[in-house]
Amino acid sequence: MLAHGRKHGRMRGEMGETISEKTRAELWAFAEKLADRASELLRGYHARLDTEIEIKPDGSPVTIADKECERHLRRWIAECHPEHGIIGEEFGTERPDAEFVWSLDPIDGTKSFIPRVPLYGLLLGLLWQGRPFLGLIDQPITRQRVIGDGRRTLYNGRPAQISGKSRLQDALLLTTDVKNVAKYQNKAAFDRLVDRCGLFRTWGDCYGHMMIAAGLGDIMADPVLNPWDLYPLIPVLRGAGAIVTDWHGGDPLVTHHVIAATPALHEPALRILNEKQA
Repeated sequence: MLAHGRKHGRMRGEMGETISEKTRAELWAFAEKLADRASELLRGYHARLDTEIEIKPDGSPVTIADKECERHLRRWIAECHPEHGIIGEEFGTERPDAEFVWSLDPIDGTKSFIPRVPLYGLLLGLLWQGRPFLGLIDQPITRQRVIGDGRRTLYNGRPAQISGKSRLQDALLLTTDVKNVAKYQNKAAFDRLVDRCGLFRTWGDCYGHMMIAAGLGDIMADPVLNPWDLYPLIPVLRGAGAIVTDWHGGDPLVTHHVIAATPALHEPALRILNEKQA
C-alpha cells in the first residue's frame, strides 16, 4: 500500500534537479495573484441571477463564467509566463511538454455554481516536469483558500494541518456524488465505510478536499477525477499532512480516483473499501 505524506514533498526532476526556493516562492505568489483576479471575476458572476448554460458532449454543464474565467487565466499566464504550458477543462492543452504546465478548472463544481450553492471552487495546479508541484483551491464567496506545494499548505494565510481524528466512529466522511461512487467504484464497500464513520456528507468537489486540508473533514472519497481536477489537489493535501492514494492504495495519477485522509484513518478506510465479502 502506498502512503504519501509530508516526507514526499520535495520535488526532484528525472536528473535530480530541484526547484530553487526563489522560483518556488515566485510561482507561489503568482498562483495567488491568478486566484485573486479569477475569484473577483467569479464573485461577479455569482451575483448575477441569470446563467448561460451549455451541455457538453459528456453531459456535464458549462456556464459562461467557466469559459470567461478560463480565458482570462490563460491570457494572464501567457502575459507573464509565455513559456509555460496549460491544461484546461474548457479550451484544451497548450505546450504540454513545457517544464512548467498549469492546470485550470475555474469552477470545479459547476452543478453547485448554477444554483449558487458555494460548494464549488477555483482549482489551479502547476506541474513541474510532469508532476504536480503546486495546488490552490479557492472558494470566492466564503473567501476560503488553501495553497500548498507538498511541503506545506496554508489555509487563508495560516499553516494548514489535517485533523487529529484517529477513529472511524469519530470521522467526517465526504464525497461529491453517490451516483458516481456506484458508477465507478464498489458502492457496497463504500456503504460499509459510511456505516462505520460517525458522519457522512456530500460536501464534495474541490471544497471537500479543502476541508480535509484545513482539518475540517477527515476522509474525502473521490471516485473519479479529471486531470485538471486531480493535479492541484495532491500538493495541497500532502502539504497539510494527508495521505493521498487511489481507492486501492495505488498512485492516483495513474487511476484518477482518490482517497485522502488522516494517516490514522487512511489505512482502515482502504481496508473496508477493498475487503472481500463472502
